[in-house]
Amino acid sequence: MNQKTRIARLSVISNTFLIILKLSAGIISGSVSIISEAIHSSMDLLAAIIAFFAVKISDTPGDEKHNYGHAKVENVSGVIEGILILIAAGWIIIEAVKKLIESSPIESIGIGSAVMVISAIVNTLVSKQLYKVAKETHSVALEADALHLKTDVFTSLGVAFGLGLIMVTKLEWLDPIVAILVALMILRESFILIKKAFSPLLDVAWDADEIERLHSIFLKLRVKQHDVKTRKAGNYRFIDFHIEMPSEMPLEQVHDFCSQIENEIRKSFDNVQITIHPEPHDH
Repeated sequence: MNQKTRIARLSVISNTFLIILKLSAGIISGSVSIISEAIHSSMDLLAAIIAFFAVKISDTPGDEKHNYGHAKVENVSGVIEGILILIAAGWIIIEAVKKLIESSPIESIGIGSAVMVISAIVNTLVSKQLYKVAKETHSVALEADALHLKTDVFTSLGVAFGLGLIMVTKLEWLDPIVAILVALMILRESFILIKKAFSPLLDVAWDADEIERLHSIFLKLRVKQHDVKTRKAGNYRFIDFHIEMPSEMPLEQVHDFCSQIENEIRKSFDNVQITIHPEPHDH
């Protein structure tokens, strides 16, 4: 089991634990904001399971039907995770509105607040590990999972703060209001995630700063290039371009120069697949 799969499994375990904890506290206290957090964590768990299988599949080597590998599975999983977050947010808003219309007393506020703080601590620790591995491996699926948990940290703290206000003010309508604010934060998260995960499915080019780094390599090696095309898939980058070479240059020297270009690009970019098309050019 590789590093990506191990950290994805950790996310599944932690989310399962938090769902049980939050749901129990929500039922005991009758707080819709705590139950909304349990719903959020349920979606996080489903997203974590999807991410777990996505990172396993994405590292599978290319085959006859998938010559370029399976890296885009991570992007597909990211889009699915974003949609799940949208569903969770809608569900939370519906439950909160019901609570505003049909108010019911909240009990055991102290227990609910403690559970939210514990949830925030657990998710902070796990999300840091997910971000660390996601950065090291350029994994879109793990980054999406980490983003889920990071948002869960803020929403958990928000719910704990709301419960604290209720203890002080005795205004129980603050509970569904906090739940709606939580849902709005989750909605924002989902739009960011879907946009980031979906773009590579359309073969969007590399980011502007990455293109700038690439052209600095061309400048350094005095490469005369054109028709440069770039794209991403999961944690892999792809680039192909044409270069102009003296028509009298031996094939072996052309090959050596292409290898030099590839080596320089790989020093600056991880998991990159390069295709170079040399063209004869008379000076």
